[in-house]
Amino acid sequence: MRKLGVVLGLAAAFVAAPLSAQMYEKISIVNSTGYTIEEISIAPSSSNSWEEDVLDDEVLDDGEEFRVDFRRAENTCDWDLKVVYDDGEEATWDSLDMCENWHFELFYNAKTGDTHLTSSH
Repeated sequence: MRKLGVVLGLAAAFVAAPLSAQMYEKISIVNSTGYTIEEISIAPSSSNSWEEDVLDDEVLDDGEEFRVDFRRAENTCDWDLKVVYDDGEEATWDSLDMCENWHFELFYNAKTGDTHLTSSH
């Protein structure tokens, strides 16, 4: 019985290691909008509030890429993303799968006034 406990304990340790590794996210966001982005916020889809601006005091100019390294407290793949342009306009996306996709590129359509994104891994 003691051997079984040791085996189960080791198995649990091997299973827990990948789960804790999944708690650390790295994504990249490319600004292809033609405009400067002043804020980027990422929050779990289950949250009712936005997290802090991951750009801090920086901006993301057109054509630039920003890599976001963050630890997530929630065990979820679904995240919401918000960007704020330098003129105060906002664009948001709900329930982005950041476990499956980690490269996001933002585009702006001047005719429609819409910002859209593409995602890939």
